[in-house]
Amino acid sequence: MRHPVLPGDDATNYPVAIYFHGVPGAPLECARFLTAARETGVRLVALDRQQLGPGLGGEPYFAALAAEVARVSDGAPVHLIGFSLGAFVAIRTAIHIKVPVAGLHLISAAAPLDGGDFLDQMAGKAVFSAAARGPGALNRMTGMQAWMAQWVPTLMFQLLFAGAAGADRSLASDPAFRRETRDVLRLSLEDGATGYVRDLTAYVQPWGSRLSEVLADTSIWHGTADTWAPVTMALLLKDRIPTARRLNTMEGLSHYSCLFQAMPIILSQIGTAREKPY
Repeated sequence: MRHPVLPGDDATNYPVAIYFHGVPGAPLECARFLTAARETGVRLVALDRQQLGPGLGGEPYFAALAAEVARVSDGAPVHLIGFSLGAFVAIRTAIHIKVPVAGLHLISAAAPLDGGDFLDQMAGKAVFSAAARGPGALNRMTGMQAWMAQWVPTLMFQLLFAGAAGADRSLASDPAFRRETRDVLRLSLEDGATGYVRDLTAYVQPWGSRLSEVLADTSIWHGTADTWAPVTMALLLKDRIPTARRLNTMEGLSHYSCLFQAMPIILSQIGTAREKPY
C-alpha cells in the first residue's frame, strides 16, 4: 500500500514522521507542510487510514495501523504526529508499535471523553453524541454531512466554523484555507466515510486507562483558545501519559491555527535531532 509521502519516495535516508489526520480529515491535510518537510529533511508520510484494514475495528484496527507504520518506516526509529482526533488514533497505535518510536507529537489533541467533563465544551458535541448513541445515529448524521460536503460545501464550512475562536477566526476567512478544508471534508465524508465512522466510533468508547501504556517520549501542542478540543484536554494528557514531558500551550491559537504553527516547529525538531541518516 502506498501513502502520500513528502518530500518524496526516494528520501529513504530521511527520518520518518507518520502523520495521523483529523476526523473529519484526509492525508491532504499535511500537503501544506511540503516545504517544511523538504527544508528540515524529514520524510513525512500521510497515513491513509481509510485504506487500512477494511472491516477491522477496535484493537485489531490499531494493531494493523502499527504494522503499517513498521512497514513504512522499515525498522527505522519513527515519529508519530497526530492532529485532533488523529492524536487519539496515534496514541492507540503507539501502544501496538514494535519498532522504536522516537517521538509522539500530539497537536490540538482530543483526549478521552471518560477523562473529564469535556463534551459540553466541544464544538463537535453533536457528532460525538451521535456516535455514542450507536451506528444508526452516526450513519444518519454522516450521510447528511456527506450530502452537504458534496452539494453545499460553503454552507458546510460555515456551519463547522460558526464558533471559530482565536486565530482560527482569521483562518476561516482565508480563501485558500476554505478551499483546502472543503476538499478535505469531501474526501473524508464521501470517499472516506467508512474510516470517518470507524474512528469516531472508537473515540467515544472509554479509553482513558490506556494512556498509562504509552511509552514513547511525548510532546503536546495546544492552543489556549481551542473550541474543538478544550485546552483542559491537553492538561489531562500531560497528567496521564507517563512519558509526556512537554506541554506547549500556544496563546491565542485555536485548533487549526495551532496545527499550522506547531507542525513546522515539530518537523524542525525531528530534522535537527537526527545524528545520522537512517
